[in-house]
Amino acid sequence: MDCKITRTKARRAAPNSGTTLIELMFAIAVGMIAIAALGALSLYSGRVFAGLLNYADLETKSRSAVDFMTREIRQTQLLTAYASNQLTFQDFDGVPLVYAYNPTNLTLTRTKTGTSKVLLTGCESLTFGIFLRSTTNGTFDQYPSTSSPTNTKVVQVSWLCKRSIVGTKVNSESVQTAKIVIRAR
Repeated sequence: MDCKITRTKARRAAPNSGTTLIELMFAIAVGMIAIAALGALSLYSGRVFAGLLNYADLETKSRSAVDFMTREIRQTQLLTAYASNQLTFQDFDGVPLVYAYNPTNLTLTRTKTGTSKVLLTGCESLTFGIFLRSTTNGTFDQYPSTSSPTNTKVVQVSWLCKRSIVGTKVNSESVQTAKIVIRAR
């Protein structure tokens, strides 16, 4: 067996693969920009998710309050007193039932037999309206009940709730409005 030498020159060593100072500074700058973008994105998405959760909670509480009020008002016998921020009913058992809005505390409270229950918090505005059952010609609106609260057959309630996220008022909920018919009337 013959061995032949095919290469006569020695192999050269690979060049140094170290980084220069300029390359290192460029890599740090790109990394800092990427970290800043990621931080801004996470702050923004955190605020958006908090806003979505806040809006969902407001919507759930508003829906619950409307359902509760509708169930109770439909069973009352008649409306005995009216103000734009308070309604007093004679309930089915003859006991007064009061729904009152407190603009200072921003709450809607239900009171019966000395027991109070807060139905809504954070209400920027809340108004009650009273109407007769008969509709206005050519529309679905009812005639306002102007003579006496005891003639009322339909009660309207409207509110706007807001909450703060990181110190700013956001997520103003669309105005919740319901017209509730008193069945006994």
